[in-house]
Order: sequence, then C-alpha cells, then structure tokens
Amino acid sequence: QVQVTESGGGLVQPGGSLRLTCAVSRVFRSLNSMGWYREAPGKQRELVADISSSGSTNYRDSVKGRFTISRDNAKNTAYLQMDSLEPEDTAVYLCLAKIGSPTGQYNYWGQGTQVTVSS
Repeated sequence: QVQVTESGGGLVQPGGSLRLTCAVSRVFRSLNSMGWYREAPGKQRELVADISSSGSTNYRDSVKGRFTISRDNAKNTAYLQMDSLEPEDTAVYLCLAKIGSPTGQYNYWGQGTQVTVSS
C-alpha cells in the first residue's frame, strides 16, 4: 500500500516562512508528477504548485515568487518552501503523488497539513 505523508505545517505570522514535506512510502514503477494543493474553508481545492519527474515546475499566479517546489527523487519526497506568507495562504495543504505501475498511473493523496498565517 502506498502512503503519502505531509508534514511541516503550523502557525506563522504574516511575512514568515514554512517548509512543507511530502514523503511517499513506496513506488511501484515510477514516481511521476508531485503536486501541492490547498483547501481553505468554504473554498474549492486548488493547485498551488506541481513538479514533474524531470523537474519542470508550475505555480498558481498568487504564489509565484514566494513559493518554491522541489523534489528529491532518491527519497521519493517533495518539498514546498513558502516565504512571505500571507493570511490568504491559510489552508490545509495536501500532496498528490502520481505513481506509475504496470497497469497504469494512479493518484495518491495525503491527509494534509494545516497552515495558518495569522498575527
């Protein structure tokens, strides 16, 4: 069974930083793209950033220049460095790992980690 585990959330003041980690327990054939999403109360889940297996990245406009996604393929781990945090960034952050197997590609979600930006 594949487990996706996020960590690194917490309470931070506006302008502060946090680093989120997403660890994947096992990979059948390949760990393809990994992405960070967020859910704020009363809002739909939205993509924050994703990164392909080759390292190509994609960010939503509101976090460009403030957030950086990266990955360590040897550790099956992705990171989200979040700087200059704003109250609007408050949400549960979830990691999505797309894993290839002999029968196709499957999506695995973590349980999420809470990020609260408040003074």
